[in-house]
Amino acid sequence: MRLFVLAMAVVAAFACAAPAAERKPNIIYIMVDDAGVGDYTLYAKDSPIRTPRLEQMAEEGMMFTNAYSGSAVCGPTRCVLMTGTHSGHCIRRANRSRSHGLLALEPNTTTVASYLKKAGYATAGFGKWGLGNPGTTGVPEKQGFDLWYGCYDQRHAHDYYTDYMVRNSKNETIAGNTGGKKQTYVHDLMVDEMLKFIRENKDRPFFVYGAWLLPHGKYVIPSDDPALEHYRDKPWSRSVKNYAAMITKADTDLGRVIDLIKELGLDDNTIIVFNSDNGTNGPFVKPLGSNGGLRGVKRSLYEGGIRMPSVARWPGKIKPGTSSDLLNSHVDLLATAAEIAGLPEPKGHDGISIVPTLLGKPQPNADRHLYWEIYEGPHPFQQAVRVGKWKGYRTATKAPLELYDLSNDPAEQDNVAAKHPDVVKKIEAIMAAEHTPTPYFVTPEQPRARKKAKPG
Repeated sequence: MRLFVLAMAVVAAFACAAPAAERKPNIIYIMVDDAGVGDYTLYAKDSPIRTPRLEQMAEEGMMFTNAYSGSAVCGPTRCVLMTGTHSGHCIRRANRSRSHGLLALEPNTTTVASYLKKAGYATAGFGKWGLGNPGTTGVPEKQGFDLWYGCYDQRHAHDYYTDYMVRNSKNETIAGNTGGKKQTYVHDLMVDEMLKFIRENKDRPFFVYGAWLLPHGKYVIPSDDPALEHYRDKPWSRSVKNYAAMITKADTDLGRVIDLIKELGLDDNTIIVFNSDNGTNGPFVKPLGSNGGLRGVKRSLYEGGIRMPSVARWPGKIKPGTSSDLLNSHVDLLATAAEIAGLPEPKGHDGISIVPTLLGKPQPNADRHLYWEIYEGPHPFQQAVRVGKWKGYRTATKAPLELYDLSNDPAEQDNVAAKHPDVVKKIEAIMAAEHTPTPYFVTPEQPRARKKAKPG
Protein backbone atom coordinates (compact mmCIF):
# COMPACT_ATOMS: atom_id res chain seq x y z
CA MET A 1 0.00 0.00 0.00
CA ARG A 2 2.80 2.39 0.88
CA LEU A 3 4.44 1.67 -2.48
CA PHE A 4 1.15 2.40 -4.25
CA VAL A 5 0.77 5.73 -2.43
CA LEU A 6 4.38 6.62 -3.23
CA ALA A 7 3.88 5.76 -6.89
CA MET A 8 0.75 7.88 -7.08
CA ALA A 9 2.58 10.78 -5.47
CA VAL A 10 5.33 10.55 -8.10
CA VAL A 11 2.73 10.52 -10.89
CA ALA A 12 0.98 13.53 -9.36
CA ALA A 13 4.27 15.38 -9.08
CA PHE A 14 5.02 14.83 -12.75
CA ALA A 15 1.49 15.84 -13.69
CA CYS A 16 1.91 19.11 -11.82
CA ALA A 17 5.38 19.73 -13.19
CA ALA A 18 4.49 19.12 -16.82
CA PRO A 19 2.34 22.23 -17.35
CA ALA A 20 4.99 24.42 -15.72
CA ALA A 21 7.68 22.98 -17.99
CA GLU A 22 5.48 23.59 -21.02
CA ARG A 23 4.35 27.07 -20.04
CA LYS A 24 4.23 29.40 -23.00
CA PRO A 25 6.56 32.42 -22.98
CA ASN A 26 5.34 35.73 -21.66
CA ILE A 27 5.40 38.63 -24.14
CA ILE A 28 5.91 42.24 -23.05
CA TYR A 29 5.79 44.83 -25.81
CA ILE A 30 6.64 48.42 -24.94
CA MET A 31 6.14 51.15 -27.53
CA VAL A 32 6.91 54.76 -26.65
CA ASP A 33 5.32 57.67 -28.50
CA ASP A 34 7.27 59.92 -30.93
CA ALA A 35 10.83 59.01 -29.93
CA GLY A 36 13.34 59.18 -32.79
CA VAL A 37 16.32 56.93 -33.45
CA GLY A 38 18.62 59.85 -32.65
CA ASP A 39 17.29 59.98 -29.09
CA TYR A 40 19.16 56.78 -28.19
CA THR A 41 22.92 56.37 -27.93
CA LEU A 42 22.53 52.87 -29.34
CA TYR A 43 21.75 54.52 -32.68
CA ALA A 44 23.38 57.93 -32.27
CA LYS A 45 26.55 57.76 -30.20
CA ASP A 46 26.60 61.51 -29.57
CA SER A 47 23.02 61.73 -28.30
CA PRO A 48 22.92 63.82 -25.11
CA ILE A 49 19.98 61.82 -23.74
CA ARG A 50 20.59 59.19 -21.05
CA THR A 51 19.05 55.74 -21.70
CA PRO A 52 21.18 53.30 -19.68
CA ARG A 53 18.51 50.61 -19.28
CA LEU A 54 17.92 50.29 -23.02
CA GLU A 55 21.68 50.07 -23.52
CA GLN A 56 21.80 47.30 -20.90
CA MET A 57 18.85 45.60 -22.58
CA ALA A 58 20.76 45.59 -25.88
CA GLU A 59 23.80 44.14 -24.14
CA GLU A 60 21.60 41.33 -22.87
CA GLY A 61 19.63 40.91 -26.09
CA MET A 62 19.38 41.97 -29.73
CA MET A 63 19.39 45.40 -31.37
CA PHE A 64 17.72 45.87 -34.75
CA THR A 65 19.32 48.33 -37.19
CA ASN A 66 16.65 48.14 -39.91
CA ALA A 67 13.49 48.45 -37.83
CA TYR A 68 10.54 50.49 -39.07
CA SER A 69 7.33 51.85 -37.61
CA GLY A 70 4.05 50.74 -39.10
CA SER A 71 3.33 54.33 -40.15
CA ALA A 72 4.59 57.87 -39.63
CA VAL A 73 1.87 58.81 -37.15
CA CYS A 74 0.32 57.11 -34.14
CA GLY A 75 -3.16 55.91 -35.18
CA PRO A 76 -2.15 53.98 -38.31
CA THR A 77 0.91 52.57 -36.55
CA ARG A 78 -1.25 51.13 -33.78
CA CYS A 79 -3.54 49.61 -36.38
CA VAL A 80 -0.61 47.97 -38.18
CA LEU A 81 0.84 46.72 -34.89
CA MET A 82 -2.38 45.19 -33.60
CA THR A 83 -3.66 43.68 -36.88
CA GLY A 84 -0.48 42.66 -38.68
CA THR A 85 -1.73 44.37 -41.83
CA HIS A 86 0.27 47.19 -43.41
CA SER A 87 -1.07 50.68 -44.09
CA GLY A 88 -2.21 49.78 -47.59
CA HIS A 89 -4.60 47.21 -46.15
CA CYS A 90 -5.59 48.28 -42.63
CA ILE A 91 -8.56 50.50 -41.87
CA ARG A 92 -6.56 53.36 -40.32
CA ARG A 93 -4.30 55.13 -42.83
CA ALA A 94 -4.24 58.51 -41.08
CA ASN A 95 -5.18 59.63 -37.60
CA ARG A 96 -8.56 60.72 -38.95
CA SER A 97 -10.56 60.27 -42.11
CA ARG A 98 -11.79 63.58 -43.51
CA SER A 99 -15.06 61.94 -44.49
CA HIS A 100 -15.59 59.54 -41.56
CA GLY A 101 -13.58 60.96 -38.65
CA LEU A 102 -12.03 58.50 -36.21
CA LEU A 103 -12.18 54.96 -37.54
CA ALA A 104 -12.57 52.10 -35.06
CA LEU A 105 -11.46 48.52 -35.55
CA GLU A 106 -14.27 46.44 -36.95
CA PRO A 107 -15.91 43.47 -35.19
CA ASN A 108 -14.08 40.14 -35.46
CA THR A 109 -10.78 41.79 -36.32
CA THR A 110 -7.88 39.47 -35.56
CA THR A 111 -5.57 41.35 -33.22
CA VAL A 112 -2.42 40.25 -31.43
CA ALA A 113 -4.41 40.12 -28.17
CA SER A 114 -7.38 38.18 -29.54
CA TYR A 115 -5.07 35.67 -31.19
CA LEU A 116 -2.99 35.09 -28.06
CA LYS A 117 -6.11 34.54 -25.99
CA LYS A 118 -6.60 31.37 -28.05
CA ALA A 119 -3.43 30.06 -26.43
CA GLY A 120 -4.62 30.92 -22.90
CA TYR A 121 -2.78 34.21 -22.49
CA ALA A 122 -3.87 36.88 -20.06
CA THR A 123 -3.89 40.09 -22.10
CA ALA A 124 -3.61 43.70 -21.01
CA GLY A 125 -2.64 47.10 -22.37
CA PHE A 126 -1.58 50.30 -20.65
CA GLY A 127 -1.42 53.72 -22.27
CA LYS A 128 -2.75 55.04 -25.58
CA TRP A 129 -5.13 52.75 -27.49
CA GLY A 130 -6.32 54.97 -30.35
CA LEU A 131 -8.29 52.31 -32.29
CA GLY A 132 -11.80 52.84 -30.95
CA ASN A 133 -13.41 55.03 -28.31
CA PRO A 134 -15.95 53.80 -25.74
CA GLY A 135 -19.18 52.78 -27.40
CA THR A 136 -17.53 51.62 -30.65
CA THR A 137 -16.60 48.18 -31.94
CA GLY A 138 -12.93 49.05 -31.59
CA VAL A 139 -12.62 49.24 -27.81
CA PRO A 140 -9.76 47.03 -26.59
CA GLU A 141 -11.95 44.80 -24.43
CA LYS A 142 -13.78 43.84 -27.65
CA GLN A 143 -10.47 43.29 -29.45
CA GLY A 144 -8.95 40.63 -27.23
CA PHE A 145 -7.78 42.53 -24.15
CA ASP A 146 -8.84 41.36 -20.70
CA LEU A 147 -7.83 44.78 -19.39
CA TRP A 148 -7.01 48.16 -20.84
CA TYR A 149 -6.04 51.03 -18.57
CA GLY A 150 -5.18 54.42 -19.97
CA CYS A 151 -6.49 56.58 -22.80
CA TYR A 152 -8.80 55.29 -25.53
CA ASP A 153 -8.90 58.57 -27.44
CA GLN A 154 -5.67 59.90 -28.95
CA ARG A 155 -6.32 63.46 -27.85
CA HIS A 156 -7.06 62.38 -24.30
CA ALA A 157 -3.55 60.93 -24.32
CA HIS A 158 -2.06 64.42 -24.84
CA ASP A 159 -2.82 65.42 -21.24
CA TYR A 160 -0.39 64.08 -18.63
CA TYR A 161 -2.50 65.60 -15.86
CA THR A 162 -5.94 64.53 -17.05
CA ASP A 163 -8.53 64.11 -14.31
CA TYR A 164 -9.58 60.62 -15.41
CA MET A 165 -8.26 57.38 -16.81
CA VAL A 166 -10.30 54.74 -18.66
CA ARG A 167 -10.46 51.13 -17.47
CA ASN A 168 -12.36 48.86 -19.86
CA SER A 169 -14.48 51.76 -21.15
CA LYS A 170 -15.27 53.10 -17.67
CA ASN A 171 -13.87 56.44 -16.52
CA GLU A 172 -11.99 56.52 -13.23
CA THR A 173 -11.51 59.91 -11.58
CA ILE A 174 -8.01 60.97 -10.58
CA ALA A 175 -8.64 63.03 -7.48
CA GLY A 176 -5.23 64.69 -7.57
CA ASN A 177 -6.00 66.26 -10.94
CA THR A 178 -9.58 67.46 -10.41
CA GLY A 179 -10.45 71.13 -10.28
CA GLY A 180 -7.37 72.13 -12.24
CA LYS A 181 -4.93 70.46 -9.82
CA LYS A 182 -1.83 68.77 -11.24
CA GLN A 183 -0.72 66.33 -8.57
CA THR A 184 -0.71 63.01 -10.43
CA TYR A 185 1.41 62.38 -13.53
CA VAL A 186 -0.72 59.79 -15.31
CA HIS A 187 2.17 57.96 -16.95
CA ASP A 188 3.15 56.80 -13.46
CA LEU A 189 -0.34 55.37 -12.91
CA MET A 190 -0.16 53.42 -16.16
CA VAL A 191 3.23 51.91 -15.35
CA ASP A 192 2.09 51.02 -11.82
CA GLU A 193 -0.99 49.29 -13.22
CA MET A 194 1.17 47.43 -15.73
CA LEU A 195 3.48 46.12 -13.00
CA LYS A 196 0.47 45.16 -10.90
CA PHE A 197 -1.01 43.13 -13.76
CA ILE A 198 2.27 41.30 -14.28
CA ARG A 199 2.42 40.40 -10.58
CA GLU A 200 -1.19 39.20 -10.56
CA ASN A 201 -0.67 37.00 -13.63
CA LYS A 202 2.80 35.68 -12.90
CA ASP A 203 1.52 32.11 -12.75
CA ARG A 204 0.07 32.05 -16.27
CA PRO A 205 1.33 33.21 -19.67
CA PHE A 206 0.61 36.87 -20.33
CA PHE A 207 0.79 39.42 -23.14
CA VAL A 208 1.35 42.93 -21.86
CA TYR A 209 1.32 45.89 -24.25
CA GLY A 210 2.81 49.07 -22.83
CA ALA A 211 1.57 51.77 -25.23
CA TRP A 212 3.31 54.48 -23.22
CA LEU A 213 2.55 58.16 -23.78
CA LEU A 214 6.11 59.44 -23.33
CA PRO A 215 7.62 61.52 -24.90
CA HIS A 216 4.63 62.80 -26.88
CA GLY A 217 3.64 66.43 -26.37
CA LYS A 218 2.56 68.18 -24.26
CA TYR A 219 6.18 68.22 -23.15
CA VAL A 220 5.72 68.23 -19.38
CA ILE A 221 7.23 66.23 -16.54
CA PRO A 222 7.05 66.68 -12.75
CA SER A 223 9.55 69.31 -11.66
CA ASP A 224 10.96 66.96 -9.02
CA ASP A 225 11.33 63.93 -11.29
CA PRO A 226 14.89 62.51 -11.04
CA ALA A 227 15.11 62.23 -14.83
CA LEU A 228 15.03 66.02 -15.12
CA GLU A 229 18.16 66.43 -13.01
CA HIS A 230 20.35 65.33 -15.92
CA TYR A 231 19.24 68.26 -18.05
CA ARG A 232 18.58 71.25 -15.78
CA ASP A 233 21.87 72.93 -16.67
CA LYS A 234 21.65 72.30 -20.41
CA PRO A 235 21.39 75.41 -22.63
CA TRP A 236 18.03 74.24 -24.00
CA SER A 237 14.48 75.51 -23.89
CA ARG A 238 12.12 74.16 -21.23
CA SER A 239 10.33 71.93 -23.75
CA VAL A 240 13.61 70.41 -24.98
CA LYS A 241 14.74 69.69 -21.40
CA ASN A 242 11.38 68.12 -20.62
CA TYR A 243 11.45 66.04 -23.80
CA ALA A 244 14.90 64.66 -22.98
CA ALA A 245 13.78 63.92 -19.41
CA MET A 246 10.68 62.13 -20.69
CA ILE A 247 12.90 59.84 -22.80
CA THR A 248 15.02 59.10 -19.73
CA LYS A 249 11.95 58.56 -17.54
CA ALA A 250 10.57 56.00 -20.00
CA ASP A 251 13.97 54.30 -19.94
CA THR A 252 13.89 54.13 -16.14
CA ASP A 253 10.44 52.56 -16.28
CA LEU A 254 11.65 50.03 -18.84
CA GLY A 255 14.18 49.08 -16.18
CA ARG A 256 11.40 48.70 -13.60
CA VAL A 257 9.66 46.20 -15.87
CA ILE A 258 12.83 44.18 -16.43
CA ASP A 259 13.65 44.22 -12.71
CA LEU A 260 10.18 42.93 -11.84
CA ILE A 261 10.46 40.07 -14.32
CA LYS A 262 13.74 39.08 -12.70
CA GLU A 263 12.26 39.38 -9.21
CA LEU A 264 9.36 37.08 -10.13
CA GLY A 265 11.68 34.44 -11.58
CA LEU A 266 10.21 34.87 -15.07
CA ASP A 267 13.34 36.15 -16.78
CA ASP A 268 14.12 33.12 -18.93
CA ASN A 269 10.54 32.72 -20.07
CA THR A 270 9.76 36.34 -20.98
CA ILE A 271 10.54 38.21 -24.17
CA ILE A 272 10.55 41.99 -23.85
CA VAL A 273 10.52 44.25 -26.91
CA PHE A 274 11.04 48.01 -26.89
CA ASN A 275 10.51 50.46 -29.75
CA SER A 276 8.71 53.66 -30.84
CA ASP A 277 5.54 54.34 -32.81
CA ASN A 278 7.06 56.71 -35.40
CA GLY A 279 9.76 59.29 -35.89
CA THR A 280 10.39 62.33 -33.72
CA ASN A 281 8.80 65.76 -33.86
CA GLY A 282 10.58 68.54 -35.75
CA PRO A 283 11.48 70.82 -32.82
CA PHE A 284 13.95 68.27 -31.45
CA VAL A 285 16.01 67.71 -34.59
CA LYS A 286 18.25 70.75 -34.22
CA PRO A 287 18.91 70.75 -30.43
CA LEU A 288 19.02 66.96 -29.93
CA GLY A 289 19.53 65.39 -33.35
CA SER A 290 16.44 63.30 -32.64
CA ASN A 291 16.03 62.02 -36.21
CA GLY A 292 19.56 60.64 -36.23
CA GLY A 293 20.57 62.70 -39.26
CA LEU A 294 17.87 61.10 -41.40
CA ARG A 295 15.55 63.01 -43.69
CA GLY A 296 12.10 63.84 -42.39
CA VAL A 297 10.28 63.63 -39.07
CA LYS A 298 6.92 62.39 -37.81
CA ARG A 299 4.20 62.36 -40.54
CA SER A 300 6.80 61.86 -43.29
CA LEU A 301 7.53 58.56 -45.04
CA TYR A 302 11.14 59.54 -45.49
CA GLU A 303 13.44 57.61 -43.15
CA GLY A 304 13.30 60.10 -40.29
CA GLY A 305 9.55 59.61 -40.01
CA ILE A 306 9.46 55.81 -39.89
CA ARG A 307 12.81 54.47 -38.67
CA MET A 308 12.59 53.35 -35.06
CA PRO A 309 14.83 52.11 -32.26
CA SER A 310 14.09 48.45 -31.58
CA VAL A 311 15.58 46.09 -29.01
CA ALA A 312 14.49 42.62 -27.89
CA ARG A 313 15.55 40.72 -24.77
CA TRP A 314 14.89 37.01 -24.07
CA PRO A 315 17.50 35.40 -21.81
CA GLY A 316 18.46 31.90 -22.87
CA LYS A 317 16.93 32.39 -26.31
CA ILE A 318 18.45 35.57 -27.74
CA LYS A 319 22.23 35.64 -27.76
CA PRO A 320 23.40 38.60 -25.65
CA GLY A 321 24.94 41.59 -27.39
CA THR A 322 23.77 40.69 -30.88
CA SER A 323 22.65 42.95 -33.70
CA SER A 324 20.45 42.24 -36.69
CA ASP A 325 20.01 44.13 -39.95
CA LEU A 326 16.84 42.21 -40.80
CA LEU A 327 14.24 44.42 -42.45
CA ASN A 328 11.37 44.37 -39.94
CA SER A 329 8.40 46.40 -38.82
CA HIS A 330 5.46 46.65 -36.42
CA VAL A 331 3.58 44.61 -39.00
CA ASP A 332 5.54 41.55 -37.85
CA LEU A 333 4.28 41.40 -34.26
CA LEU A 334 1.19 39.28 -34.97
CA ALA A 335 3.06 36.51 -36.78
CA THR A 336 5.97 36.65 -34.33
CA ALA A 337 3.73 36.45 -31.26
CA ALA A 338 1.82 33.55 -32.81
CA GLU A 339 4.99 31.51 -33.27
CA ILE A 340 6.21 32.34 -29.77
CA ALA A 341 2.87 31.13 -28.39
CA GLY A 342 2.92 27.95 -30.46
CA LEU A 343 -0.09 29.00 -32.52
CA PRO A 344 -0.52 28.39 -36.26
CA GLU A 345 0.36 31.30 -38.49
CA PRO A 346 -2.67 33.64 -38.66
CA LYS A 347 -4.38 34.22 -41.99
CA GLY A 348 -4.71 37.48 -43.85
CA HIS A 349 -1.72 39.33 -42.45
CA ASP A 350 1.23 41.06 -44.11
CA GLY A 351 4.04 40.41 -41.63
CA ILE A 352 6.54 37.64 -41.02
CA SER A 353 7.60 35.90 -37.85
CA ILE A 354 11.06 37.09 -36.87
CA VAL A 355 11.49 34.31 -34.30
CA PRO A 356 14.23 32.63 -36.39
CA THR A 357 16.28 35.84 -36.29
CA LEU A 358 15.69 36.21 -32.54
CA LEU A 359 16.98 32.67 -32.01
CA GLY A 360 19.99 33.14 -34.29
CA LYS A 361 18.67 30.87 -37.02
CA PRO A 362 18.28 31.47 -40.79
CA GLN A 363 15.37 33.79 -41.47
CA PRO A 364 12.87 32.77 -44.18
CA ASN A 365 11.61 35.69 -46.28
CA ALA A 366 14.57 37.85 -45.28
CA ASP A 367 14.46 39.36 -48.78
CA ARG A 368 10.95 40.75 -48.18
CA HIS A 369 9.77 44.30 -48.85
CA LEU A 370 7.96 46.79 -46.61
CA TYR A 371 5.16 49.09 -47.78
CA TRP A 372 3.60 52.29 -46.38
CA GLU A 373 0.98 54.82 -47.36
CA ILE A 374 -0.33 57.76 -45.36
CA TYR A 375 -2.90 60.49 -45.92
CA GLU A 376 -1.48 63.37 -43.90
CA GLY A 377 1.76 65.20 -43.32
CA PRO A 378 3.76 67.40 -45.70
CA HIS A 379 1.63 66.01 -48.58
CA PRO A 380 -2.01 64.87 -48.70
CA PHE A 381 -0.76 61.39 -49.66
CA GLN A 382 2.55 59.58 -49.51
CA GLN A 383 3.67 56.10 -50.57
CA ALA A 384 6.94 54.37 -49.75
CA VAL A 385 8.58 50.98 -50.25
CA ARG A 386 11.75 49.53 -48.80
CA VAL A 387 13.23 46.52 -50.60
CA GLY A 388 16.83 45.48 -50.06
CA LYS A 389 18.98 48.59 -50.10
CA TRP A 390 16.42 50.54 -52.12
CA LYS A 391 13.84 53.04 -50.88
CA GLY A 392 11.10 54.37 -53.15
CA TYR A 393 8.94 57.39 -52.29
CA ARG A 394 6.22 59.35 -54.09
CA THR A 395 3.34 61.71 -53.30
CA ALA A 396 0.62 60.34 -55.63
CA THR A 397 -0.06 57.09 -57.43
CA LYS A 398 1.15 58.51 -60.76
CA ALA A 399 3.76 60.90 -59.41
CA PRO A 400 7.41 60.42 -60.42
CA LEU A 401 9.11 57.99 -58.05
CA GLU A 402 12.05 59.13 -55.97
CA LEU A 403 14.63 56.37 -55.51
CA TYR A 404 17.37 56.21 -52.90
CA ASP A 405 20.18 53.74 -52.29
CA LEU A 406 20.15 53.61 -48.50
CA SER A 407 23.40 51.65 -48.34
CA ASN A 408 25.22 54.74 -49.66
CA ASP A 409 22.69 57.45 -48.92
CA PRO A 410 20.80 56.78 -45.65
CA ALA A 411 19.72 60.44 -45.46
CA GLU A 412 17.95 60.21 -48.85
CA GLN A 413 19.69 63.16 -50.47
CA ASP A 414 20.51 61.72 -53.91
CA ASN A 415 17.54 60.68 -56.04
CA VAL A 416 18.93 58.01 -58.39
CA ALA A 417 15.67 57.07 -60.12
CA ALA A 418 16.96 58.10 -63.55
CA LYS A 419 19.93 55.73 -63.21
CA HIS A 420 17.90 52.65 -62.22
CA PRO A 421 14.70 52.42 -64.28
CA ASP A 422 14.46 48.68 -63.60
CA VAL A 423 14.35 49.27 -59.82
CA VAL A 424 11.83 52.07 -60.28
CA LYS A 425 9.58 49.76 -62.28
CA LYS A 426 9.84 47.05 -59.61
CA ILE A 427 8.94 49.40 -56.77
CA GLU A 428 6.08 50.97 -58.71
CA ALA A 429 4.68 47.47 -59.24
CA ILE A 430 4.93 46.78 -55.48
CA MET A 431 3.11 50.03 -54.73
CA ALA A 432 0.32 49.17 -57.16
CA ALA A 433 -0.04 45.66 -55.76
CA GLU A 434 0.03 46.60 -52.07
CA HIS A 435 -2.41 49.52 -52.20
CA THR A 436 -6.03 48.52 -51.62
CA PRO A 437 -8.60 51.27 -52.29
CA THR A 438 -10.60 52.40 -49.26
CA PRO A 439 -13.82 54.43 -49.00
CA TYR A 440 -12.36 56.34 -46.06
CA PHE A 441 -9.43 58.00 -47.83
CA VAL A 442 -9.01 59.63 -51.24
CA THR A 443 -5.93 58.50 -53.14
CA PRO A 444 -4.67 61.17 -55.57
CA GLU A 445 -3.20 60.21 -58.93
CA GLN A 446 -1.24 63.45 -59.26
CA PRO A 447 0.60 65.36 -56.53
CA ARG A 448 -1.05 68.43 -55.07
CA ALA A 449 0.46 71.51 -53.53
CA ARG A 450 2.78 70.79 -50.65
CA LYS A 451 1.43 71.60 -47.19
CA LYS A 452 3.38 72.44 -44.07
CA ALA A 453 3.18 69.62 -41.51
CA LYS A 454 1.37 70.37 -38.27
CA PRO A 455 3.66 70.77 -35.24
CA GLY A 456 3.61 67.92 -32.70
